Amino acid sequence: MTDVASGWTETQAVINKAQVWVFEALQLIRGRLPFALKGIDSDNGSEFINNHLLRYTRQEHITFTRGRAWKKNDGCFVEQKNYSVVRRAVGYARYEGSAQLRLLNELYAHLRLYTNFFQPVMKLIRKERTGAKVKKTYDRPSTPYQRLASSTALSKHAKQQLRAQYASLNPAELKRNIVRLQSRLLRIGVRRPQLISATGAGCVVS
Repeated sequence: MTDVASGWTETQAVINKAQVWVFEALQLIRGRLPFALKGIDSDNGSEFINNHLLRYTRQEHITFTRGRAWKKNDGCFVEQKNYSVVRRAVGYARYEGSAQLRLLNELYAHLRLYTNFFQPVMKLIRKERTGAKVKKTYDRPSTPYQRLASSTALSKHAKQQLRAQYASLNPAELKRNIVRLQSRLLRIGVRRPQLISATGAGCVVS
């Protein structure tokens, strides 16, 4: 999940795309967001487009919208993070079973802190087209944490909590933990096709 305004990104691996696991992941992510969840804009998969999630968003007064069919760029913000955060961290190998699921989410727990508090990103301000050339203008690079700290949308108490969390973090230690878990995933992530099909285990979706 990616917040458009700040770039704050949360990742959670699930055992498969069944709506029960995706809904559980959404609730976990909502619980650790540093701001109130006001709206969800999802893709068109049945893991999101179902009565259970619709009832939940109505009950919690959360705006629920979805991208247009065959318009993948409607989800450009999260698609960008699928590469820059998820794939750069865990690659494209296949992971399966509860043990590897736990390992992925252990990695994501460190990755979310490192990405949101210490990785600056630029936001596109405007595009100007002159003939075949397109000039893009970006704002000053800032971390999602910095964008939230300067936002008027967060309460004073929420900003104080963010600052306290930031002060408690060690980016070098976070990076070491990320590399350690990446190494473990690299050793176990490549499986033979015949072994995968024989086990019948669900594929972890990240």
